[in-house]
Amino acid sequence: MASALESYVNRMVSIVTADGRIIVGTLKGFDQTINLILDESHERVYSSSQGVEQVVLGLYIIRGDNVAVIGELDDDTDNGLDFNNIHAEPLNAVTH
Repeated sequence: MASALESYVNRMVSIVTADGRIIVGTLKGFDQTINLILDESHERVYSSSQGVEQVVLGLYIIRGDNVAVIGELDDDTDNGLDFNNIHAEPLNAVTH
């Protein structure tokens, strides 16, 4: 999987973690255990009663064993979203 991530370096990615967090940022690097280094990152906190809160994290490292899903973001689509009007239940943690 690590070689598949090579095409995501220096691109905006969205990561869903095993504990249900959604973190968005620019992928700056990774290693063989999928530890990820993100720059200009933020966490998107979803709520069923309020809009999406975006918590600034800056330079951030995510341990590989906590990565559930990673995907590239389309900048145009993402920039066109009105996060104040998006309401959703937060994701539950992965159970093993």
